[in-house]
Amino acid sequence: MDFNALIAEAEALIPWLRNVLTGLVQPWRLIQLGLIATAFLMGWLGQRALLPRFNAWMRSLTLTNRRARMLILIRDRLRWLIMIALLWGMAAIMLEVTWPSRSFLIVLAAKLISALVLISIIVRLIRTPILRTIVRWCAWIAVSLWMFGLFDSSLELADRAAITLGDTRISVLLVLQTLLSVGLTIFVANWLSGEARSRLMRNEDMSPSMRVLSEKLVTVVLYAIALALGLQFIGFDLTTLTVLSGAIGLGLGFGLQKVVSNLVSGVILLLDKSIKPGDVISLGDTFGWISGLGARYVSVVTRDGREYLIPNEDLITNQVVNWSHSSKLVRLDINFGVSYDSDPHQVRNIAVEATTKVARVQSSPAPVCHIVGFGDSSIDFVLRFWIDDPSGGLTNIRGNVFLALWDVLKKNDVEIPFPRRDISILTDRTETAD
Repeated sequence: MDFNALIAEAEALIPWLRNVLTGLVQPWRLIQLGLIATAFLMGWLGQRALLPRFNAWMRSLTLTNRRARMLILIRDRLRWLIMIALLWGMAAIMLEVTWPSRSFLIVLAAKLISALVLISIIVRLIRTPILRTIVRWCAWIAVSLWMFGLFDSSLELADRAAITLGDTRISVLLVLQTLLSVGLTIFVANWLSGEARSRLMRNEDMSPSMRVLSEKLVTVVLYAIALALGLQFIGFDLTTLTVLSGAIGLGLGFGLQKVVSNLVSGVILLLDKSIKPGDVISLGDTFGWISGLGARYVSVVTRDGREYLIPNEDLITNQVVNWSHSSKLVRLDINFGVSYDSDPHQVRNIAVEATTKVARVQSSPAPVCHIVGFGDSSIDFVLRFWIDDPSGGLTNIRGNVFLALWDVLKKNDVEIPFPRRDISILTDRTETAD
């Protein structure tokens, strides 16, 4: 190692350091550094004063997860936001009353802190870890190049690194611009669709099916507009997509018939309001309530916790029992029999009285009990009652009514008969005579 060369390089840095220190101790530079320190102190004090009020204000609001996340990000950076506002205000005043060079450090600090805070907020809003890392590193590289004055030259270098395919020239700068513009517009579209979704879901004037349909239409329109704007920003001619759209249409016609059928069926279900979230339906052997409507399928959750994803086409083409389509009232029947020694008038009265005391059984319409026939060994009755919460289950309420009926019949000494048979054994007459 050449120590003499190292000493020579260190001695060459001394004049540069002297110039830097001389520049920093100039009056206007000291004033700017003092103003920056004052803005930092005011930001720290302002955060301590405003933080309790900000937390109380957040607790008083009814927030969605998206808005709560945004407000938390702002709250955690309240000190820096106050400092940024103060620095830009100081820079504006100094640019009006003195030379621009006398506010250079303040403007530089305001730009740097603004960029850092903006990057931190944007990165935190991205939930995908890989995408968050990519955005963070790209943003830091861009800010670093800008701080050292290499941003414009880097853009020129990226524009020169290109390949030509026929009449199309694809450069690194074009790829970066495409990713940035399309990613930014899709990010904005995602945020707007989330806001629209939260507002639509809180709108009580719209039916659940119309809310879902409106939310899906808004999402599709926003993403389509975002993609078109992102491509327009980089000068992409959208008319070139006509051939691609024709190929997509041909593919849909031959290979995606079921997918398109399910998509169209989903739109029909949303428009005619025959199926909506919360309805209790029966389709074949599946009985449960609808937890969500998708573009391709309907999610049905059964009482045992299973979730069935039923294609929308099946709900259009097959017979579906919607227990809560126009009304949530559902009538259930229970058949039972009593012995011929019982008083049928008394049985009817006590059966109705016992049923009305069971939870979930509606008093209006009231339960009724009728004789439906005279059997071989019993007087047959049918007990009918109504419930308004079929999503709570049908087997359990039937079981509770059966138990209440059993208790009241036992209490009043009413017999529940079972089939009886008399068996006669005939012997052979010839053997008897012998």
